[in-house]
Amino acid sequence: MNFIINASVLIFAAAIAIYLHKGKKAKTDTRRDFLEREREANSTRRKSLDDLDYIRLSIEEFPMDLLDDVPKVEDYKQIIQTLSERPIVNFTGINNTELKLRYGAPNIDLLTEYDQNYTVLVRTLQQWGQALYDAGYVDEACHMLEFAISTGTDVSATYRLLCRIYTEQNTPEKINDLYPVAEMLNSAMRNTIFRILQEAGQSGD
Repeated sequence: MNFIINASVLIFAAAIAIYLHKGKKAKTDTRRDFLEREREANSTRRKSLDDLDYIRLSIEEFPMDLLDDVPKVEDYKQIIQTLSERPIVNFTGINNTELKLRYGAPNIDLLTEYDQNYTVLVRTLQQWGQALYDAGYVDEACHMLEFAISTGTDVSATYRLLCRIYTEQNTPEKINDLYPVAEMLNSAMRNTIFRILQEAGQSGD
């Protein structure tokens, strides 16, 4: 009996050792692959940025004449005005190594700036849209949120508020139009956004 128990313990210990060894090897291989890709990325020469999907802002499309007495809204307007003069590109879900491989290591600082501009843009659109909604300017808020989603934003609050507006305006069928956008998201927030759309669709039935 003791022999069987000891043998079982040894087999279990051996299995654990093999598992840990494989895990360590996989981690080592992953790190080696990463370092190799990073080395290749850092040696990639500068490439043209002309084909980037730049986001263009037209100030005329934004409600610059509303909520003039609200300081935070005035801040949003100034941010959008500033961004309208800067390059904006959505690189959500693309890491620096991939960017360098695609566009060259010398461009990484520019690309990072473009992506940061995008982050500021979608955050500002969400906050401004919420402020408009809270103040009763629902159509203007809807337009702003729809624009944000057209750029591929993964800000879940934008989808949630737009779904609420669609439901309140008795146009819940528009929620279905958001699914293809969510399907294209290259973001960790993709599943969360899908749940928001599903819950909003069910509540609108």
